[in-house]
Amino acid sequence: MLSTLNEFQARIYVADKAMDWGRGGISYLSKLTGMSRTTITQAVQELESGRRMVTPPEGRVRQPGGGRKRVEEIEPKIRQQLTAIVEHTTAGDPMSLLRWTSKSTRRIAEELTRRGYAISWMTVARYLQQMGYSLQANRKTREGPQHPNRDAQFRYLHRLVKRFLSQGDPVISVDTKKKESFVTQIRI
Repeated sequence: MLSTLNEFQARIYVADKAMDWGRGGISYLSKLTGMSRTTITQAVQELESGRRMVTPPEGRVRQPGGGRKRVEEIEPKIRQQLTAIVEHTTAGDPMSLLRWTSKSTRRIAEELTRRGYAISWMTVARYLQQMGYSLQANRKTREGPQHPNRDAQFRYLHRLVKRFLSQGDPVISVDTKKKESFVTQIRI
């Protein structure tokens, strides 16, 4: 039944059952449900006080401001660290300003954790998306031999694009891939 309730409803329901159980009810239901003893105890106190509990606004599970704070609120410099990690492995399509990194979000999260920032790969993915990075695999279909300095080429183009844009100059990219020859037959 708990899986059908939202966080607020489950907390109140478990607290009510703990009160029915009496002594040891909070500990028993904490082990049974995995809910924190503190959470159940606070809900029991709310029920016992008889004061009207404030239900979350429609469409929300928690009151505004409830829940864990975002990483950037706790660690304001995390974006700078993330930028420093991906800057060296940034590549992009010269036809657009689409950027990507060759490092996986999990690997970036591990690097940030080593630097002292507790962050999940999902949060890294959200930040990269906000920073204009594409969250797709960096793959090249095999059309022929790959140039050994392909990554260096993209880094060079990336630096040029940044320089021209910072000067207010336009950037035009021309794709010069070799295409299959197109032969038409003309009959006279």
